[in-house]
Amino acid sequence: MTASSRPRAKRRIGAAPQPTAVTEKSHAPPNKPIASTSTTPLSSAYPSAYPTEDEDETLGPKIQSFRFLALPSELRNKIYSFVYSTAPTVIDLDPHTFALLNQQKLLSLFRVSRQLHHEAAHHFFSTHTFRLFPTYPGRYLKTKKPLLARLPAHYRASMTSLELRLGPGFNNPPQGWIVNDALGLADCTTVRVLKVFVECDPSDAIFKGFRMGEGAYERFSAELLNSVLEVVASVTTVEFDAWPSVKRGGDMMTGLGEVVAQHDKVVGWGPERGWDKDSDQIWLDAVLMNGLGKALSKSVAIFG
Repeated sequence: MTASSRPRAKRRIGAAPQPTAVTEKSHAPPNKPIASTSTTPLSSAYPSAYPTEDEDETLGPKIQSFRFLALPSELRNKIYSFVYSTAPTVIDLDPHTFALLNQQKLLSLFRVSRQLHHEAAHHFFSTHTFRLFPTYPGRYLKTKKPLLARLPAHYRASMTSLELRLGPGFNNPPQGWIVNDALGLADCTTVRVLKVFVECDPSDAIFKGFRMGEGAYERFSAELLNSVLEVVASVTTVEFDAWPSVKRGGDMMTGLGEVVAQHDKVVGWGPERGWDKDSDQIWLDAVLMNGLGKALSKSVAIFG
């Protein structure tokens, strides 16, 4: 009988045709994994990145933000000290200081809330020294509006230390170096220390031919210091410092010492010049010479 004459098997009614994959399975060797014909994985094969409502309830309480203002004020002040530790010790009107403050965003706490602004600003302005008149060359030195005049009154009220730097423009003092109402010194009611740093003494022979007049800058500096002490009555200590070339017995320092003696302020010494090493001996010698029973100002004893 030929193949064409063989009777065909009757298909069972309702039976589904066998898929091709099943037919190929019978010819595959045993224990060999069958490759899937689907190239797209099922979505249920991967866990969801977001928990369901039932799973979210089992995660426990939600983490709340840290309550910084709930800390004691002592700890908050300690944190403010860490934040502002990279800021310059003396704040002046110059581009380098502003670039540092902006790059490190040191004043960003001022914009968080009203209470943080009050606390952070008070800590910043009370723990740094602010220069009265700018010394950076160019338009900053010649400006008629120093940094102190640019700040709000409530910032000036938090300051405790100011610096007067003498020497820049010794042959032609800048016109903006003047104590007036626009400077805002009257708002500095909590300043206790006035630092006076002397960069040069024009009375020295090396400045001959460059100074604007005999003793002119020395008188200008003494009058400027006197004006500052008259307005800022809260100053208790005047701290002197200078470059190594400045002599304590020179015309510059002598004139400044007389002003301090007139206002009866305590004299202190900065770390640069090293005058503090022998100041106590000078004070002791002056007391012994004038008698222990006589009231003697320390500024008078040191400067004569």
